[in-house]
Amino acid sequence: MGGRNFEYFSEDPCIAGAMGAAWVQGAQSTGAGTSLKHFAANNQEYKRFNGNSQVDERTLRELYLPAFETVVKAAQPETVMCSYPRINNVHASDNHWLLTDVLRKDWGFAGLVVTDWGALCDRVKAMHAGCDLSMPGGSTYMEDWVTAAVKDGTLPESDVDACAARVIALALKGESRPKGRAFDKDAHNALAQKIAENGAVLLKNEDNILPLDAGGIALIGEMARTMRYQGAGSSHINPTRLTTLCDAMPGVPFAAGCDVKGTVTEESLREAAETAKQAKIAVVCVGLPDIYESEGFDRETMAMPEGHIRLIETVAAANPNTVVVLFCGCAVEMPWLDKVKAVLYMGLPGQAGGAAAASLLTGKANPSGKLTETWPLCYDDVPSRDTFGKKTTHYKEGLYAGYRYYDKAGKAVRFPFGYGLSYTQFAYSDLKIEGRTVTATVTNTGSTAGAEVVQLYVAPPQNGLYRPAKELKGFAKVSLQPGESQTVRFELNDRSFAVWCDGCWKVPMGSYEICVGASVADIRLRAALTVDGVSLAAPDWQKGSWYETLQGLPTDAEFEKLCGSPLQSDPEPKKGAFTMEHSTMELKDISAVMMQMFKGTEATIAKSFGGKADYSDPTFKMMVMSGADAPLRAAVLSSCGMFPANLAEGMLALANGHPLNGVKKLIKK
Repeated sequence: MGGRNFEYFSEDPCIAGAMGAAWVQGAQSTGAGTSLKHFAANNQEYKRFNGNSQVDERTLRELYLPAFETVVKAAQPETVMCSYPRINNVHASDNHWLLTDVLRKDWGFAGLVVTDWGALCDRVKAMHAGCDLSMPGGSTYMEDWVTAAVKDGTLPESDVDACAARVIALALKGESRPKGRAFDKDAHNALAQKIAENGAVLLKNEDNILPLDAGGIALIGEMARTMRYQGAGSSHINPTRLTTLCDAMPGVPFAAGCDVKGTVTEESLREAAETAKQAKIAVVCVGLPDIYESEGFDRETMAMPEGHIRLIETVAAANPNTVVVLFCGCAVEMPWLDKVKAVLYMGLPGQAGGAAAASLLTGKANPSGKLTETWPLCYDDVPSRDTFGKKTTHYKEGLYAGYRYYDKAGKAVRFPFGYGLSYTQFAYSDLKIEGRTVTATVTNTGSTAGAEVVQLYVAPPQNGLYRPAKELKGFAKVSLQPGESQTVRFELNDRSFAVWCDGCWKVPMGSYEICVGASVADIRLRAALTVDGVSLAAPDWQKGSWYETLQGLPTDAEFEKLCGSPLQSDPEPKKGAFTMEHSTMELKDISAVMMQMFKGTEATIAKSFGGKADYSDPTFKMMVMSGADAPLRAAVLSSCGMFPANLAEGMLALANGHPLNGVKKLIKK
């Protein structure tokens, strides 16, 4: 449900780490620097500026930190961006354990730590923690605190020197690199199409309706003409060109069926049905409009727009040979799935997405992508459904996120992790294990060239600390001609079997099952491997708990045992106790001053949108949420000096009921 799900690689750290490392290595090979973000436990947009992620250390170490660790160790990004929220009640910018102990000492990060925009909390604590650069800059907020702390010795001057040295080193490195390099727009567009073709996932292909013949097709749905190719927010870019499905298939009959927001009318549905009846195969292009997924706010539902659902059902009733092309950056509920013959999931495929979709539909390219997140049947099946989207987010599910939960709980899903079909078939054989090296043979047994993503999972013994039934530990993509075979090789190490226990990595001894297959639910080859290690007994509290049974949902008491600390919470804002950590959004309904401030923020942002406060525009909504729901100290930092600290403190004092004269003196000072 996370608003920025479209920007993330996977629910699994093995994939996220491998993809992230490749991304950084590729980008930095050109001389550009990269910023690895958001470090860490930044999994929702709601209250992202001042929220709190309560998560036990084992879950952090095994699930939420390893992808960052892989990228740092394998690729050394120039910078790491600390996230907004508190982690176990300590802001990421002020978190010495996170930024120094883990990032620099444990992993060997040698670069600069930069804040997310307005994420700096306490400048003194941040410098001590190893947070080097506050962005966007232009604010003197808390600089006097730093001066005083250095003078009284509470902030060692060496901490300031270390931060300054890393900023200077990055600046000098950037200055020395060539700029303004030309690039081949045609070659880059071709690469964008190749990436979109390789990443698309064929979810259904009943009666092998795909690939399509060139004739007899109708395109239906506004997204065929106004393609959803990227998400909203700070990731938004201006493409060098843009090819929609209508552009890529000129002359093919088209009916919009809905508008860009997914709204349908009886007339638009009739037109769609008539167009579908005239075609041999109807291709419906639907998904999630911009307002459904963006930086700044989370999704309110896993459902697609009602209009898109009605459009699919109307077309499917008019033409039994209906194919759906999905444009969205996250899993959606699919109550209409049994009514259509095929589904091609394009994600948000970039500027050449239309050309890629056309190639995939007509067989010029063979789908080979696999899902990097589980698609549940409905949101009620998600174990974090009651804890997500709160100011303090309790990661009660622990390690059981995504397939780690559904697989062990035996919970039915719409599509399992790692799933994806092809226009050909692959056979797996000859699994061998020699030491920690695993090999298997994959053969294309079909009549079409294609690529397969071979996945290796490790299934640990279940007689000690609670563990998922199996976890991804490697993957490899192989391209094969019909009849061709290839051997894939995976290298395992101690971390492939380890758990985080008592402050370090430990390998529980026992018999592990090595599983090789086409998805977490489609294991083709299995073999046992005996691993030497230590005996780790389950703690007493674990026995019979949710973490063993996966029945219902974990209780507060069980989560407290998992964390080894009480349940954390944030008190409701109370007049007289408002602080710079509160936002105008939080206080507007209990403070006339803050309501005035909120309206001012809203009106100022609306000036860039024709003077209208339009919450159906994702960019407007994101900007309001980023401005009005940011804590006052973040608003000061992000204003680049336009909203000085003394003015914010004065407004806060008024909201807290202090006399006007005293507030005027504070503002003047």
